[in-house]
Amino acid sequence: MAKANAFYAQSGGVTAVINASACGVIETARRRKDVIGKVYAGRNGILGALNEELIDTSRESARAIAGLRQTPSGAFGSCRYKLKSLEENEREYHRLIDVFKAHNIRYFFYNGGGDSQDTANKVSQLGEDLGYQMQCIGIPKTVDNDLPFTDCCPGFGSVAKYVAVSTKEAALDVASMCETSTKIFVLEVMGRHAGWIAAASALAQEEKGDAPHIILLPEVPFVQGKFLKKVKETVKKQGYCVVVVSEGAQYKNGTFLADAGGKDAFGHTQLGGVAPMVAELIKSKLGYKYHWAVADYLQRAARHIASATDVEQAYALGQAAVNMAVAGKTALMPTIVRTSDKPYRWKIGEAQLSRVANVERKMPKNFISRDGFGVTAAAKRYLAPLIAGEDYPSFKNGLPQYVRLKNRLVAKKLPQKW
Repeated sequence: MAKANAFYAQSGGVTAVINASACGVIETARRRKDVIGKVYAGRNGILGALNEELIDTSRESARAIAGLRQTPSGAFGSCRYKLKSLEENEREYHRLIDVFKAHNIRYFFYNGGGDSQDTANKVSQLGEDLGYQMQCIGIPKTVDNDLPFTDCCPGFGSVAKYVAVSTKEAALDVASMCETSTKIFVLEVMGRHAGWIAAASALAQEEKGDAPHIILLPEVPFVQGKFLKKVKETVKKQGYCVVVVSEGAQYKNGTFLADAGGKDAFGHTQLGGVAPMVAELIKSKLGYKYHWAVADYLQRAARHIASATDVEQAYALGQAAVNMAVAGKTALMPTIVRTSDKPYRWKIGEAQLSRVANVERKMPKNFISRDGFGVTAAAKRYLAPLIAGEDYPSFKNGLPQYVRLKNRLVAKKLPQKW
């Protein structure tokens, strides 16, 4: 009887280290040829399974797969597509089963955030509900760091490092110009409902008075008067003011400061433009000259300054997912369990997908400063190890060398209309 094959896919917004998890999955699966045949990667996430567009990773060299560890973005393509419940769209699930049967897929690995863990959980129910046994493991990934039951999420540490470094460098720039020119710098970072990324900018503070002077978190309602007062006091004392604002900063009634008016495929409000809004508010009310920047894709694609801790954990979780599956486990997500702050130590744990799916972990109150414009020492103790260490990619002609896979599709076996 032919050995069962595995399906791996990437979902949601990609990161600087999601390919490191892919590397962990594929390399570990190749070492388990006793039980796993081929690893098929879904072209553009779960859509690769629905459309029977399966990438044969066995046609990639060991060197190319190893190169994934230092390559940002999603090597196989990602998607924002949320499976409905079995009751709502039974046809979709039958299609998945047909594709998995046709290609003898019995191991399912889905690499993503909360919505993606929901997808993995739904697929894990297929064996029960539709009579097709599979081992389904969700692999955590999200720059937002908002998955529950894991100390941190792969992707976050590298974004945190990028934001802290960028805050520090931009602050030096504005400090040098503030006497006769710019006095305000506003940096917009990702984070819809959880302020972990914005909070990480506080790691740039080495001495009292260092930037960022104000951090606007989604967890703390924005009050215009209080904010402007803080800006004015900071400029008077420091000569300039650096503000880091999460894209999800919101008013007390839950309205986002920068609601772009649309929805994404997961039903989330489209956000963007909070930095210019905040900068212009300061200009109109206080008259200070400003500059602003939106980190956007740069923060999550910045593999050149990735956290070594983040890369190591991303790979380890991909590796753990395969080991869990071949051990017969299913409907689980491997997690990071912190065992010590100093020195930083961690191990692999596990959480049930049913408990992880669609749950957002926000910043705890004891991580937020009393005035709401910063973070506490406890937050910094938590954050600091996650940006530790450098894992530079190899460079050639002054540029990082990133892998581009061949991504050859296997022959389709099923009708494409379903």
